[in-house]
Amino acid sequence: MIIARKILSMGVAAALATMLAACTTGGPDQPPIGSGQKGVEGSWIDAKGTGLSTFSSGSFTTVATDTGQKLAEGSYTMTGATSVEINGTSLIRQTPVSFNCLMVSTSQLNCTSASGQNFVLTRRV
Repeated sequence: MIIARKILSMGVAAALATMLAACTTGGPDQPPIGSGQKGVEGSWIDAKGTGLSTFSSGSFTTVATDTGQKLAEGSYTMTGATSVEINGTSLIRQTPVSFNCLMVSTSQLNCTSASGQNFVLTRRV
């Protein structure tokens, strides 16, 4: 499940990086002004900097930051104002991945995998 966690982390971070290409003028806990971001939309990177996940219009993709290889893909659903459910597939292992995340600030997602492992994603600006 460690690989699945890394894959999801990377996918989430990749999705978010793509959407945050706009210039920002907000503070560290402020969404970029004029970016049109809502909730988790944008790019997020895992704590080790190995995976970049991008969230857009209900879909996510995670890529390896060093090679750009797609690691995971799937969908996400906002289940509350600050909570998100993420489901997808690890493309390396061809297995399902599932996570629940809580947006504790506009720049941090605290996530837990279906197996109970915790990880943090940080919005990439």
